[in-house]
Amino acid sequence: MKKEVEIQVYGAEVLCPSCVNLPSSKETYEWLEAAIARKFPNQAFRVSYIDIENPPEEETKREFARRVVEEDMFYPVVLIENEIVGEGNPRLKTIVEEMEKYGYKKSLE
Repeated sequence: MKKEVEIQVYGAEVLCPSCVNLPSSKETYEWLEAAIARKFPNQAFRVSYIDIENPPEEETKREFARRVVEEDMFYPVVLIENEIVGEGNPRLKTIVEEMEKYGYKKSLE
């Protein structure tokens, strides 16, 4: 494995208008963190939740949070190493495939 990958989940407390029947951004973040940990046990990665209405001071995260709002993206928006891998209702399979590109190995269970 090359390095510890950061998965960023951008979202807000309020559901996006097109995502009414889907889990909240925070629920998606918690689900994703647990699901990835099961898929890639004992492999280091970070999952960060970024509130688009109150982004952190870090410039790249603040800038992307602004893009989510301005471009009316469906949130949560999931990024892996600054590449969008999911929007609105992210698919675990897509995220797992992206993690494998960074050298992560799936559990054999």
